[in-house]
Amino acid sequence: MEEAIKPIKKGLIMEGGAMRGMFTCGVIDVLMEQDIRFDGAAGISAGAVFGCNYKSKQIGRPIRYNKKYCNDPRFCSIRSLIRTGDMYGVDFCYRELPDELDPFDRETFRKDPSEFYVGATDVKTGKCVFHKCTDGGETDIRWMQASASMPVVSRPVSVDGFLLLDGGISDAVPYRFMEEQGYNRNLIVLTQPEGYRKSKTSPLLLRLLRKYPAIAEAMENRHAMYNRQMEEIKEKEEQGTTFVIRPSMALGISRTEHDPGELERVYQEGRREALRVLPALKKYLEA
Repeated sequence: MEEAIKPIKKGLIMEGGAMRGMFTCGVIDVLMEQDIRFDGAAGISAGAVFGCNYKSKQIGRPIRYNKKYCNDPRFCSIRSLIRTGDMYGVDFCYRELPDELDPFDRETFRKDPSEFYVGATDVKTGKCVFHKCTDGGETDIRWMQASASMPVVSRPVSVDGFLLLDGGISDAVPYRFMEEQGYNRNLIVLTQPEGYRKSKTSPLLLRLLRKYPAIAEAMENRHAMYNRQMEEIKEKEEQGTTFVIRPSMALGISRTEHDPGELERVYQEGRREALRVLPALKKYLEA
C-alpha cells in the first residue's frame, strides 16, 4: 500500500538575538512586500516580539518604534532595571507601546489564518514550552514578553500556570517543534552568520542564576544545544529540505542598542539579504 503524500505546510522560523532581530525585521518586511505567506510561524525571544508583526501584516512597525523609542528610558535602560527589575520596561513595551503609541493590529492578527507560536523556558524544568497565539490579546502578549525575558536583567513572567524566561535559553531555533507540528517546507531566519558557534556561559552568570537551578543548568548547556542546532540546520540546508536566511557577517550590534542609525543599518542588512536570495526562496517554496 502506498504511503499517503503529506500535504505541504510552509513554516517561518525566527531566531532571537535582541537587537540582532532588526535583521529579521528587514527579512519579514521583504516577505510581506512580496506577498510571501506561510501556513505558520514560530519565534523565540526577539523572533517572537518582532515576528508577530508578520501575522498582523504591519510592514515597518518594529523598526519604526525601535528607532523612535530606543533612547527612551522607559523602553530600555539601567534605570528601568533598577526601578522595576526589568531592563526592558514591561508596562511601556508590552502595554503603552502596542496599545497607544504604535498600535499592534490585533484584528488583523486574529483574522489571519496562519498559526503563530511563541517559545519560552519553564523556570521549574529548564525546558522550552510553546504557546499558540490566536488573538494578540493580553495572554499572547505575556507569552511574547516571557519569550524575550533575558535572565538576570528580567523578572520571570507568570502566565498560564508557568513561570517563564527567555525561550533562547532552551531552544534557540524551534525548527524541531515546527516539524513536529507538520511543517515540512521551512524558512529559518538566523541572526548570526554561517559558522558562528556559541561559547560556554560565564561562571559569574551561572552563579547569578543559582536561585533558578533548572535555568542555570540550561544556561550551562546552552552552547552545546545551540551549536548542535547550527550543525543540524546546516545539514538540512545542504540537503535542500530547509531554506536559511542569515547575515553574511557578524552584525556587530549591541543587545540594547540606543543608536537609531545602527538599528537601521542592521534592518537594511536583513532587507538586502532577503532580496538577494528572493528568487531562490520563491523557487524553494513553490517546488
